[in-house]
Amino acid sequence: MQAPGFWDDPEKSNQKMREAKNLKDIVDTMNGLAGQYDDILTLIEMGYEDNDPAIIPDIEDELKQFKETFENIRIGTLLSGEYDKNNAILKLNAGAGGTESCDWCGMLYRMYTRWAERKGFGIEVLDYLDGDEAGIKSVTFQVNGENAYGYLKSEKGVHRLVRISPFNAQGKRQTSFVSLDVMPDIEEDLDVEVRDEDIRIDTYRSSGAGGQHINKTSSAIRITHFPTGIVVTCQNERSQFQNKDKAMQMLKAKLYMLRQEENAEKLSGIRGDVKEIGWGNQIRSYVLQPYTMVKDHRTEEESGNVNAVLDGGIDPFINAYLRWINTGEKEA
Repeated sequence: MQAPGFWDDPEKSNQKMREAKNLKDIVDTMNGLAGQYDDILTLIEMGYEDNDPAIIPDIEDELKQFKETFENIRIGTLLSGEYDKNNAILKLNAGAGGTESCDWCGMLYRMYTRWAERKGFGIEVLDYLDGDEAGIKSVTFQVNGENAYGYLKSEKGVHRLVRISPFNAQGKRQTSFVSLDVMPDIEEDLDVEVRDEDIRIDTYRSSGAGGQHINKTSSAIRITHFPTGIVVTCQNERSQFQNKDKAMQMLKAKLYMLRQEENAEKLSGIRGDVKEIGWGNQIRSYVLQPYTMVKDHRTEEESGNVNAVLDGGIDPFINAYLRWINTGEKEA
């Protein structure tokens, strides 16, 4: 009888298959880039031979696409952190601003789900709490895809919105805030001790907009870690036992990342600074009135097309952040 081999472990087998596919995608992209480079040179030669300036717009379009693809490949080389390849767990919390902030929280949730869809990533809602009147009070969701955490770690912090509030009868401009916490989904068993006396486990009835992942029994789990004040929740699994396992996994991952930060003697980087959800602490501002502008206050990256950004077009901000933390360079 043949001894159990590597491929007898479905989890390891699937992981290797994903790694092989990712490597093939990288090779295909590089080959495509080389082909595009040859096409651009051919167009330039044709333009010179025919003395035809009408070909210039075609060359410019090809060159623009080439630069975008090349920049995406270059940014990918910056994803070298220990957990950059992992899935990401995001938690949005509405802050100062009441109903307006809950609506803003819903807008951000839509922005990140749209971004994930563009990347071909999956979304799994772990916990969801509706706003009292509109929007979302808080939502925890997992983004599943290669390098999801490596990209989304840039989004950790307070996001500020300035607009004419649809919930203000006087039509006044209003500012609201939402905080976003981002952590990697670490599936392996971490060397983290969680003592029973240090935690409280509460069960509660699942809430949210409904659907197949939201049940009506008291199977949702909330774990509070007293020494750090960390609170994790999970309600999307089909049983209380599964929700407890997922919540405990999240707690251990948070504690592990916190320990890593303390060992490095800094409170930025993997998890970032923990700040109050309010004035002066935002990492990015989204201004809809009196002008339209999205600006990242760390990298100085800006965009005047707010609608495109809110529709998931956040790659320029992610790329600027990765350049900044790896090279110290900001946008000129």
